[in-house]
Amino acid sequence: MPLGTLDRTPPPFFKQGPSALTRLMFFSALAFFLMVADTRLNITQPLRAVVATVLHPIQRALLVPVEMAVSGSAYFDGIKEARAHEAAARRQLTEQAARVSRVELLERENSRLRALLQLRPAVQARTQAAEVLYDTPDPFSRRVVIDIGSTQGVARGSPVINENGVLGQVTRVYPLTSEVTLLTDRAALIPVLNTRTMVRGVAYGDPASDAMELRFMATNADVAEGDLLSTSGVDGVYPPGLAVARVTKVDRRADSAFAKIALVPVASPVSARHVLVVQPIGAQLPERPPEDAAEPGPARKARAVR
Repeated sequence: MPLGTLDRTPPPFFKQGPSALTRLMFFSALAFFLMVADTRLNITQPLRAVVATVLHPIQRALLVPVEMAVSGSAYFDGIKEARAHEAAARRQLTEQAARVSRVELLERENSRLRALLQLRPAVQARTQAAEVLYDTPDPFSRRVVIDIGSTQGVARGSPVINENGVLGQVTRVYPLTSEVTLLTDRAALIPVLNTRTMVRGVAYGDPASDAMELRFMATNADVAEGDLLSTSGVDGVYPPGLAVARVTKVDRRADSAFAKIALVPVASPVSARHVLVVQPIGAQLPERPPEDAAEPGPARKARAVR
């Protein structure tokens, strides 16, 4: 018998329950009813809570490999980022350290300049700001070179001061630089005035000890340790009233008519950086009139007749 002629329908004995279409319609209506009921009445919420509680350990177990992979990737990325931040922080720290040192230097320089500018009203002379470039290489002298010269109007013999007091005197002038002989040089001398006793004297440089000495003072002269010596102004070079040195030791020897008085400069030449070059007082004095112009008319005519 050909296969196409076989009856493939099951025998009535095996037919049980409703048909497939009926079941489809029933379950569709049941699903629609449950969705509406769950939306309106939340009747499946306890069931969902129970199912979620039961499945939570399984979900966490299944998420462990994913979390490990993500955490491992984040760990290595974090190490790389931390190293980059550390390198940037080290560079920034180095830059800040250099900046801090520059700031401290500028603060000290600013304070010195402020103290230096406060001398301008007290000095009745034209001044010019200058900077010390270097010390001269001669080991037997105490001299420094500043960065202004004859081009800027610096004259030989001009006093040089800083915020503390007198440093020295210009002894050589070049077009763009000048050489300053410090007070501690063996060839340096300066007229001074004891501010306590108002007694004048002359201070000489002592390069052996980088100090000064007040010479030709009598043994019984009223000089004590701690006395401040300032410029007297009688030499026509240094303006009066500028601090020069302080007495550190007075040796009154019985075998000499003069006391040996040691001084220490108030303005330390070693730390001097910014200075003021002062025009000599003698350059500010008016020129003396000629003798013919100073004499009265009759006297001049009588001298002409003779």
